[in-house]
This record gives sequence, C-alpha cells and structure tokens, in this order.
Amino acid sequence: TNKSSLLNHGDIVFADTSEDIEGSGNFTQLITSQKVFAGYHTVITRPKKKHISRFLAYLFDSSEYRKQIQNTVKGVKVFTISQAILKGTSIWIPSPDEQQKIANFLDHETAKIDTLIAKQEKLIELLKEKRQAVISHAVTRGLNPNAPMKDSGVEWLGEVPEHWNVTGFKKYIESIVDYRGKTPNKTDSGVFLVTARNIKKGIIDYSLSNEFISEEDYSTVMSRGTPNIGDVLFTTEAPLGQVANVDNIDIALAQRVIKFSGKKGILDNYFFKYFIMSEEFQTSLNLFASGSTVKGIKAERFVYLRKLIPPLSEQKEIVRHIETQLKRFDLLISKADAGIDLMKERKTALISAAVTGKIDVRDWNINNDQ
Repeated sequence: TNKSSLLNHGDIVFADTSEDIEGSGNFTQLITSQKVFAGYHTVITRPKKKHISRFLAYLFDSSEYRKQIQNTVKGVKVFTISQAILKGTSIWIPSPDEQQKIANFLDHETAKIDTLIAKQEKLIELLKEKRQAVISHAVTRGLNPNAPMKDSGVEWLGEVPEHWNVTGFKKYIESIVDYRGKTPNKTDSGVFLVTARNIKKGIIDYSLSNEFISEEDYSTVMSRGTPNIGDVLFTTEAPLGQVANVDNIDIALAQRVIKFSGKKGILDNYFFKYFIMSEEFQTSLNLFASGSTVKGIKAERFVYLRKLIPPLSEQKEIVRHIETQLKRFDLLISKADAGIDLMKERKTALISAAVTGKIDVRDWNINNDQ
C-alpha cells in the first residue's frame, strides 16, 4: 500500500467503506496512463514489478479472496476495510508467465460474457419500452385500430377515438383525499404505512419500505378517508406521478399520497390508473409540476389536467388487454434478468477457477478458443 495518492497504470484502489458486507473489498483498477489521483476513503495497492497487475485484479475479484475480507471486516451499518485488513489477507501467486496466461484467458472469456450481459440488458430496456407503449396506446387510442378518431383539443393527447369523452381531470371522481399534513408517529408494528416510496410501476410494493403506525393512531391519521380495494393512490412528489390500486384495506397512507376514487358506472379505477401511467399524461403532469430539485404537483393544479373517458365496458376491456400484455412482458423481463444473473455467476465461477488453478490455462491461446 502506497502513501502517494497519484496513481500508476495498474494500481488497484479499494473503497475503504461499503454499506453492505458484499461490497467490502470493492475496488477499481487504473488501466489508463493519464494522471489520476485516488480520492478520500480509498486504500491503494501497487503491484510489484514481478506481479502482473491484471492477474492481481482478477485474484482480488475472486470469491475466495473476497471472503477473506468479508470475514475480517468491521462494522454494523457501514463496513470499513483498512490497510491492516488487506495486509492480513493471503494471496497466491503463480509464475509471472502463468499470471499473464490467466489474465489473457480471463480478459478474453469475461469480455464474451460481458457482451452477452450487455445484449440482455438492451433487450430488457426494449421490453420495458414496449411494455410502456402497450399502456400508453391502449388508454389514449383504444384497441380498435379502425375506430373513427377526433382531435382531442388537447395538445399532448392529439387524436383520440371519436366516441370517447375528453374531460377535466377531476370530473367523474367520487372522492379526492389528500393525506398531506403532519407525519404520523412511526412504530415497529401495527398498521402498514404505505409511503410514496411503496407506490411503483402500477403496484404497491410492500418490500420497498417497512413503516408502521399504531392501531390507536389509525383513525386520526386516516380521518380524511379510509381506503377501499381498487382506490387509486397517486404520489405528489419524490417521486411524482407514481400510481397504484389499493389491494389491501388494512393499510394507512402517508404524506405525499392522494387517493382517488372514480365515479361508479363511469370511471373504472383500474383504467384510471393506467391512464395516469401513460406517457402522454405523465408529460402533461410534468408541465404543471413545480420545484427545481424535487418535482411536485399542488392539488389545485389538477384543474389544468385532462383525462379520457371511454364507455365503461371498453375501459374494462382495455384493462384486461393491458394486464394480459403486461404479464407477458414481465415474464420475458424476468427471464432476461435471470439470464443475466446466471451469466454473472458463470463469470464469478470462471474467475475463481482460473486464479486458483482449478482450470489449467497454460496451453490456452486465443486461436484455440472454442
């Protein structure tokens, strides 16, 4: 470990803290020759002349080496590694010639895996775009491509089916309950508190925060209106415009959440949710939002927003269509995600096997690559 913070080509810079135990031992390696300084909270490792720096980087990345750090690292919420911890770890070094062979083999093989991972990531991005397009198209254009169209009179909506109503955002909403106000007292158990953080991608994701209020405080906190199944929850800021339907009535609602309920027989809550999720509506929402660092919308600005009302039977048909399509896309996305996880596991296993000598690459060269 070197006192100088000016880095040389091949130097390895460890982060001296991480927020989880798996991140202990995270590092980066300088592979350019330009002048770079290591910042605060880093520990620099400089390979000796006889050590091949790429081999060392793979060795430090191997699960065998990382486990040594994870077993000695100190901390509860933040895990800190020191020069002493690094000096106390064992490393194993083959001859320089073999180090070079292993590094060449791993450079080549991990690059192939990284290319496959990048392709899967691109596929996921495309699937997410298509998923969004399914929602946007269905709630603004409908399912019948031959339906006569009319100009909505709203710039961000353009043409819409002729028989749909274009109305003010607040029209045909039975109730609007704004839960802005003072923050309730949080407890360790009791009634689950749904915060703006829990409302994501059209659902309430209970895993994204874990806050509760006491049974005694429930009636005070929810005095403005308790939730019913299907009610639309809408986040007013941090983040703005995320939306979900209530799927469990045993919940309390936190600040920055507004609850809408469509007028029975006219506005289906599930259609309304998907309409809010559309690209078009989100664009208009941002036009009327305020705030420089955190975008938010004030309830009085809802009057500037518009929504579409197809006949109720058509709304329900659109919801069924969207949900069938989303299941299909979500399945493809989770398969691609699982594929990425498998490739990352393969990469980790390959690095470990090569740097510990479990696979012999002394005779490997790029030309006999299978």
